[in-house]
Amino acid sequence: MTAPTRVRSRARAKAAPLRRPASREQSRARFPESTGSVERNGVRVFYEIYGSGDHTVLFLPTWSIVHSRVWKQQIPYFARHYRVVTFDGRGNGRSDRPADVSAYADTEFVDDAVAVLDATGTPRASIVGVSLGAAHALRMAAECPERVEAAVFEAPAVPLGEGLAERDGHVVDRPVDRYEGWAKYNHHYWRHDYPDFLEFFFGKCFSEPHSTKQIEDAVGWGLETDPETLIRTSRAPWFETDRVTGTEGSGEAVARALASDVSCPSLVVHSRDDAVTSVSRGRELAAALDAELVVLEGSGHLPHARDPVRFNLIVRDFIDRVHRRDGRRAG
Repeated sequence: MTAPTRVRSRARAKAAPLRRPASREQSRARFPESTGSVERNGVRVFYEIYGSGDHTVLFLPTWSIVHSRVWKQQIPYFARHYRVVTFDGRGNGRSDRPADVSAYADTEFVDDAVAVLDATGTPRASIVGVSLGAAHALRMAAECPERVEAAVFEAPAVPLGEGLAERDGHVVDRPVDRYEGWAKYNHHYWRHDYPDFLEFFFGKCFSEPHSTKQIEDAVGWGLETDPETLIRTSRAPWFETDRVTGTEGSGEAVARALASDVSCPSLVVHSRDDAVTSVSRGRELAAALDAELVVLEGSGHLPHARDPVRFNLIVRDFIDRVHRRDGRRAG
């Protein structure tokens, strides 16, 4: 299957002049060399390019509760060694917030990624995804093998392995009597007290001590979207089909089918004490992919943000080894 087949409509790329950040935007360690947007099916997504070089690293969007600034601790480091591309996932940042639930299907995020590669003149890239973005990375690596030279899955939110016991039994789409703990992961509560949900959720993401700055950043990014957008994302199709083999069924069956389609070198990084996505899911994905697995001690759900030096070195070492294995000069 070729990239144009997967992108179901003709994507339109639009160059944009480099804009200085708005006054309310946080300062950056590095500004992009260029920015732009690409449009598919009437939805525009915004991308940025940093650095230069023969090899590109594409940092994928995760759940639309945050935008591409979630990778702010990776961009300056990796842009010194590679060309780096990021984009805001539909639903947050400078990208559009479509009103249709179907526009947030996992396949749409993957097709956006392919359109961004096309718009930025990127034949192939190493891809990095975290949490829900790691699920997008799985689909992209399976369906677009000619575009993905290596894949990194951080804290993958995939329907494999065991979930967290404390998240079991909570309903998402109807009211409950008491909103405590993971009961706040509920559409009605998002509408009732969205800021409190953000505080709770990112407190779970950053379970390490002294994570105030990371939580404040993430809550700010979450406030750049709205409850209705997140409700659409949670209702959208997810792991319903493998577009390579046509496999349909439960999320687990599709995830395993996709994993069997992946041929590129892969790395799974997961924290043992992840309070959002069980490390069991990372272990099972690594086994399904026959991938390298790194289990971190003392980290939470987002080690790339809370322990960026360790994470960056692990990922760069992996990507460099892939390049050497392929007989190409590392970045």
